[in-house]
Amino acid sequence: MKMPDDKSWSPYTAGALTGLVIILAAWLAGQYFGTTSTFVRAVGFIEQALTPERAAETDYFKRFIPKVDWQMMFVVGILAGSFISAVTSGSFRISAVPDMWKSRFGAGKFKRGLVAFIGGVFLMFGARLAGSCPSGYALGALVQLAVSGLLFVFCFFAGGIIFANILYRGGNK
Repeated sequence: MKMPDDKSWSPYTAGALTGLVIILAAWLAGQYFGTTSTFVRAVGFIEQALTPERAAETDYFKRFIPKVDWQMMFVVGILAGSFISAVTSGSFRISAVPDMWKSRFGAGKFKRGLVAFIGGVFLMFGARLAGSCPSGYALGALVQLAVSGLLFVFCFFAGGIIFANILYRGGNK
């Protein structure tokens, strides 16, 4: 529910601006949104610092060379923009357990952290297996007016809605 003093952006405005930015990025730079390679490269930086000889011999890091590129800066921009948006809207708060999770599964930080970690592992594994970030693929394909992008977005959201309903059905604990 939107409060009278809520300074958050309209989802329509945010969506339109995101669409404009991705069109400009594709048109001017020939790049589409995506972030999963950034996390792989960040792990590569860590491995280079801890075991440089092993990182140099790893085939994966030969293909995804640990470097600061446009995607890394894109992720930094996402984090900075999200922080600035949350602070300026007055919605910024640090919470280890979101209210929706707490009402359904309790306030246990370990359980929430474990489930979030496992979900992140599955998401990253699937994204790397597919060779693309799901949201990056969807946005890139939609910008090109590809039917596969529209179909993917429909299935992606349908799957999310179904899973959220299964996970959060039954209301409060």
